[in-house]
Amino acid sequence: MRLQNKIAIVTGAASGIGKKIGEEFLNQGAKVVFSDIHENVHFLEGRDEEAMYVKCDVSNSEEVKNLIQKTLERYGKLDVMVNNAGIGDEKTILNVTDESWDNVIGVNLSGVMYGMREAAKVMNEMDIDGSIINMSSILGKVGFNGAISYCASKGGVVQLTHAGALDLAKTGIRVNAVAPGFIRTQMTEGILENDEFRSFIEGSTPKGHVGGVEDIAYAAVYLASDESKYVTGEVIYVDGGWTAK
Repeated sequence: MRLQNKIAIVTGAASGIGKKIGEEFLNQGAKVVFSDIHENVHFLEGRDEEAMYVKCDVSNSEEVKNLIQKTLERYGKLDVMVNNAGIGDEKTILNVTDESWDNVIGVNLSGVMYGMREAAKVMNEMDIDGSIINMSSILGKVGFNGAISYCASKGGVVQLTHAGALDLAKTGIRVNAVAPGFIRTQMTEGILENDEFRSFIEGSTPKGHVGGVEDIAYAAVYLASDESKYVTGEVIYVDGGWTAK
């Protein structure tokens, strides 16, 4: 049990990568607070002792504070914060609207900062050598057509991770990021059904195939565990070799 006795929060955890991270944390002995804007929590039935659900819109800092508070009320501490919640759009620089930009930046970048800030405050006050894990993307390192807001937000997450790691290094709190390549989730399901697009993605990925949610969860387990106690300010690219080119 690599996460025995650890308390973790995972945002964006009703489905996809976040759900798989939370489930793998449970498998490794952690108690997990699953959080999302949705109410799809049937998968937690029968796990009341080791898991709970808190609805939270991460773009609202007050809701993030409430998420942290609910976790402390239930479990008394916080060891791991996974800032996974994210959204995308299909806008270019020529047609991105103020509303679309604000929505993506609000969730993907401000939401990560709020989660980092509130988790770090608690960990620091309780003298916990915690782990903060942010979800970036290969598109935080390379550009992509029709994803101007998403690319900007995920690039920002990389810099939040670097700067946050430096700010918190002396406290014992580690800050790292996972940057997935193209992963089969509900968010990508529609575009991957397009044979031409899927062939492009597979052809652009040195491993030759789309990744699974478990690939990201395994990286998150490592960063949440004491095995990574000397790792901070890093971005782990789980992308089948996409960014190695």
